[in-house]
Amino acid sequence: MSTALPVAELLFGEADATPISTDEATVKPWELARECLRTAPKVWLSTVRPDGRAHAMPVMPVWADDAPWITTRPTSRKGRNLAANPSCVVTVSSETLDLVVEGEAVRARDEATLRRVAAAFEAKYGWELAVRDGSVYEDHLPGSPEYGFYRITPVRAFGYGADGLTATRWRFS
Repeated sequence: MSTALPVAELLFGEADATPISTDEATVKPWELARECLRTAPKVWLSTVRPDGRAHAMPVMPVWADDAPWITTRPTSRKGRNLAANPSCVVTVSSETLDLVVEGEAVRARDEATLRRVAAAFEAKYGWELAVRDGSVYEDHLPGSPEYGFYRITPVRAFGYGADGLTATRWRFS
């Protein structure tokens, strides 16, 4: 499944009282944001607790099936939060971009997808995970704990240039 390219636009306009650039030429391409997510060794995942409070933790992302993916144990606070409410925010910084992605995290269950994502985790981190019965397990640990793979589908994203003077908003349909 391919993610359609978002509409990229300036985050601020000339009427906004802000030191951020209003020059259309400073709008960043989505490819820059994708590369930031694809290569990041770690991102911050923010989820919503059942009582509405925010919860943020670092996670290791991979890029597969044209989307960012994270993994967590379904019984962890992140996993329980996502099971109740898939809304999330992923944040990451690189040399060229500070990125905020608002989206939804949905757990994958089909084995073909799980195998592709497991291969991405092994290729990026050397982390070998076993896929069976619609779930993912770390057989190298005692008790072979279960993990879930969650695809992050962006709803909107914000990118801030390293110069501190440029900002782009991407809106997804």
